[in-house]
Parts: sequence; C-alpha cells; structure tokens
Amino acid sequence: MNQAVGESKIMSTDYHLQSILVIDDDLELTDMLSSYLTSMGYKVTICNDGEAGLAEAVSGHHYDLILLDVMMPKMDGFDVLKKLRASHTTPVLMLTARGDDYDRILGLEMGADDYLPKPFNHRELVARIKAIVRRHNIAAMGGAIEQDLAINGIFLSPSSQSVKVDDVVLALTTTEFSILRLLMLNAAKRVTKEEISLKVLGKPLQTFDRSIDMHVSNLRKKIVSVAHDEKIKTIRGVGYMLAKSE
Repeated sequence: MNQAVGESKIMSTDYHLQSILVIDDDLELTDMLSSYLTSMGYKVTICNDGEAGLAEAVSGHHYDLILLDVMMPKMDGFDVLKKLRASHTTPVLMLTARGDDYDRILGLEMGADDYLPKPFNHRELVARIKAIVRRHNIAAMGGAIEQDLAINGIFLSPSSQSVKVDDVVLALTTTEFSILRLLMLNAAKRVTKEEISLKVLGKPLQTFDRSIDMHVSNLRKKIVSVAHDEKIKTIRGVGYMLAKSE
C-alpha cells in the first residue's frame, strides 16, 4: 500500500486538488478509500447510503468525480445516477460486482463515465480517476488554445465544454463530450474502438468490453433527438466515423 501511495502521489501532482464524493455503504471500504485518497492530496467526502449521497451530489458543492456503488440501502446506485443525470453532468465512476455485466451495461446506459469491478487494485482506481478528471479538465487545460469545431450541424466548444446540434444545446457527460470531440477531429475518417478506449477512457480495450459501444449509443440518441438523422456511422468490426455533410 505504501508503495502504491507513493507512486500515485507523483501522478496526482499533474492536477489541482480534486474533490471526490464516495457513495458506498461498505464502511470498511469507504474508510480505507478516504484514508488512501486523502493521503494523495484528494479531498474526499463520504456518504454511506444512496439518499444521502444524492442529496450531497446535488447540494451545490463542487465535486470533480463521484465514486458510486450499485448495491446500497435506501436508494441503489442506479436510482442515484438516474436522478443525478436529470440535472448534473458530474463524472461518475460506478463500482460494480466483478463479473456482473448487467450492472456495468446498465450503468453506462444511464450515463456513468466508467466502471470498476470490486475488488479493485488501488493503483487502477487512481488511474481511472485521473483519466476521467483529465477528460473533464479539457477546457481548463487546453481550451484556451483549442479551436471550436463545427461539422455537419454539430458545434463543439472546448473552451466552454458545450455542444450544440442544429443550435440546440446537448447535455453530454464528460465521456460523451470527449468521444464526440475525437470523432470531430477525425471527421470522415474511421476511428477504432481501441483508439477511443485509449484516448478517451485511458485504458486498453478489453475483449468483450462494451463500454465504447454504450457511450456511442447514448451520444447517438442525444444527437438524433434534435437532429433526426444519423451523424455517427458504425464501421462494423472496427469502430465509428463522424459523417461530414454532403
């Protein structure tokens, strides 16, 4: 544990202090996470049931990331996520039972940015946290020098992290925004799932991992809800491509 903490301290200095909300009813785990993450310079808030966690998540306090367990008393993680996504785009990393594909897929469908099966390695947790927060900080770190993108009725602004489709503002999660940005930067070119996984999720694509498919599906639904046409094409067996207007 000491070695992992030391390694992660070096990694975490790339960014300003991150504020993390942990919603999990496992007292032993949350105590350990609080101690571990705090020792690396993170600011950690703990809630041990879904209702309290949701109330804290929408309280107006700023959180860079939410670690959200699935099985909890009073309100499970899915209900928390559903209610949270109705008004907030705070990045969410779901903590799921190992091997439970249903929980993972459902969490992604409902707007989770990523998932991590329990039990997990602490260094992997930190890597996932850093990858998600890095995506969320695109505006603060690079927005000033990144140009706005406008392709096929889609307008994406890195500086404000906003997206409009046919002049209608879309509420995208951090991951959806990053995927769309990558596709727009490579418009009319195929982008493989492996590339999306590495550049957006910050991890190699695993066999049978449907994370990318679920995120793209959610993104498509939001675009089609206002544009009424498919702007993201599937390259079967390879990945995806953003179509340019003809």
